[in-house]
Amino acid sequence: MLSRRTLFAAAASGIAATAVSRTALANLPDPVYSPGPKTAPPPQPSSGRPFNPVVTLNGWSAPWRMNGDWKEFHLVAEPVVRELAPGMKANLWGYNGSSPGPTIEAVEGDKVRLFVTNKLPEHTTIHWHGQLLPSGMDGVGGLSQPHIKPGETYVYEFQLRKSGTFMYHPHADEMVQMAMGLMGMFIVHPRDPNQYRVDRDFVFLMSAYDIDPGAATPKVAEMLNFNLWTWNSRVFPGIDSLPVRLGDRVRIRFGNLTMTNHPIHLHGYHFSVTGTDGGWVPPSARWPEVTIDAPVGAMRAFEFDADAPGDWAFHCHKSHHTMNAMGHDVPTMIGVDHRGMTKRLVSLIPDYMTMGERGMADMGEMEMPLPDNTLPMMSGSGPFGPLEMGGMFTVVKVREGLARGDYRDPGWYRNPPGTVAYKLNASSINAAPQPPKPTHNH
Repeated sequence: MLSRRTLFAAAASGIAATAVSRTALANLPDPVYSPGPKTAPPPQPSSGRPFNPVVTLNGWSAPWRMNGDWKEFHLVAEPVVRELAPGMKANLWGYNGSSPGPTIEAVEGDKVRLFVTNKLPEHTTIHWHGQLLPSGMDGVGGLSQPHIKPGETYVYEFQLRKSGTFMYHPHADEMVQMAMGLMGMFIVHPRDPNQYRVDRDFVFLMSAYDIDPGAATPKVAEMLNFNLWTWNSRVFPGIDSLPVRLGDRVRIRFGNLTMTNHPIHLHGYHFSVTGTDGGWVPPSARWPEVTIDAPVGAMRAFEFDADAPGDWAFHCHKSHHTMNAMGHDVPTMIGVDHRGMTKRLVSLIPDYMTMGERGMADMGEMEMPLPDNTLPMMSGSGPFGPLEMGGMFTVVKVREGLARGDYRDPGWYRNPPGTVAYKLNASSINAAPQPPKPTHNH
């Protein structure tokens, strides 16, 4: 990870008005920057109370420093460039070089001090979504605090009263700042590291963007018709897989900062819902699901025992959220004979391609000209061909023999003989048994 203390110090020296003194600025913890778009291995805590770290999907966790009994973090809100998937980058706003910002991890009972420096072109704040804290630390600009103007640094201090899954995001010019990707996750671990312990603990944040083909900056005035649905500001095939050891107890947590709900579905398992916005669900009240709906502004966690090896699809069940960029006014062309029209259009537009007369599945495998910095719909390939998925989709890969801390992609699953659906032909199955002939006793 890249420290920009020198760069930040130079910028801070020109600040006319700050919420902390110049002496205090000189003592700020280094703002540590994103290591890149891939999933970073979970760092073990080097100071403070022990905990079992989470794995942030296509993200990372923020380092901290101990200052007496305070755990100190430093977030810098600023414009960032995020690679949504190979072939497309977006101009977003984020923290410490990435959108979403780094996951903050702490322990129930910790006293946290969070420095927030604003390098955006407008004022901002941070709301610590779900945390129980003093009103003045809640981060609602104009209500509980003054706005953090460009160039200013504010300090938030509070003690973490409950463990669970939380988020952080601005509560200033929300429509713009959320549409630009300014957000992050905040995990509070139990005081006892063996309470609610799991072997693999994943987390990600859902956001949505409206970026025209060939463009790179989201349209911030959009309210409903987003065309890029992301997990940690990544779309499939840019979303990493979730490698899991056979036999592991697995937890997946997520937050929803889009403008609609998301029914998140995992193939191959029945899981238990173990966490909501209010914290942990008591074991006696947990319920089984294969799909869990996350409302707007909500956090959820579910767990399962990874006892079935394989590659298991994991996705939002709203079909358009697994498409990638697409138009909203596409007519239904199924069954329409294009032949005459196509011939005339090709004479005018040599690259014109007929689409949609048999459905949209062809989009998963055809290569068609696209503007630069544009993702095709339904891209990504698997061991059997095009996956016809984009957006909020990835794969949970359950494997025997993975090392405990090994989060590398293990590749595609090799199905045992006789366990893959197959094409019917005359020799592939035995003849179906014939019903007995009726007998006549009279």
